[in-house]
Amino acid sequence: MNEGKSALYMAASWALWPALFAAGLIGADWAFHTEAPLLWFNVVYLSIVAAIAGFERLMPYEQQWLKHDRETFNDIAHTLLTKGGVQLAAAIGASAPMAIATVVQPAVTSATSIWPDHWPVFFQAVLGLIIAEFGLYVAHRAAHEFLSLWRFHALHHSVERLWVVNTGRFHVVDSLFKIALSQIPLYLLGAPLPVFLWTSAVTAFIGLLTHCNIDVRTGPLDRIFSTPRLHRWHHSKVLAEGNTNYGENLVLWDQIFGTYFNPARRPPAEIGISGRVAEGFLAQLVQPFSAKGFRQILGRRVEPQMSATPEKERAEA
Repeated sequence: MNEGKSALYMAASWALWPALFAAGLIGADWAFHTEAPLLWFNVVYLSIVAAIAGFERLMPYEQQWLKHDRETFNDIAHTLLTKGGVQLAAAIGASAPMAIATVVQPAVTSATSIWPDHWPVFFQAVLGLIIAEFGLYVAHRAAHEFLSLWRFHALHHSVERLWVVNTGRFHVVDSLFKIALSQIPLYLLGAPLPVFLWTSAVTAFIGLLTHCNIDVRTGPLDRIFSTPRLHRWHHSKVLAEGNTNYGENLVLWDQIFGTYFNPARRPPAEIGISGRVAEGFLAQLVQPFSAKGFRQILGRRVEPQMSATPEKERAEA
């Protein structure tokens, strides 16, 4: 696969993932120390999006994923509703996590705090990420193993190409379920606001990178982080391949529970689901709530409505 690639190309291929990830975290650290952290974090976030989008054109992993799929508007709309909605909530009253932590934590934690707030912030953030990641892993795996949850998660897997813009293509119910399982344990343990901020920052930038259509090589990083290579296997149509690599940021829990998957061969370019999702943003939001929509998502035949019998039609006439 490396034939004809220049030394500069190969060097960039190895350096890009850690470089973009580090740039996002450094930018986030700067943003968190400004007077408008949420505003500047979004500036950093969009800058990383722009950088990834540029490299997707310069060094694409799959040429066919560059083709327009008529889902760009829907991808952006779902991102704004789910991730944008969470950020909007955080902006209310300066910081919703801080407000919730102030009110909730004293009521749910004992007099002797469980959280090791005497640790350096770095180690607190790592601990917080591992705990939140367990909730994300459970939520993600459940969304694949229970049809009642898959009906919402299938929207994310319905994409036929991976690129930076459909990173946030999640049904709002799917997102809220993952947020609940990952964030509530941190509140119960009394984690401080910086832990929430850093957990969110890591999730944001790794999320962008797992979906990127850039020809990056991650090597040993595949054993620690959720990388583009691992996530491409997760989007496979083959269930034995797709029902793996549930980690959002880390693959620690995948390795512990036996769902880590990283064979030597190239991940598939043909991705998607056996069923189909509705066309249009609003239709995609409401589709999982109807029996007909659920069958469409699963790829099961939708029985046509039985028409009235000739006798009934005559009677009604």
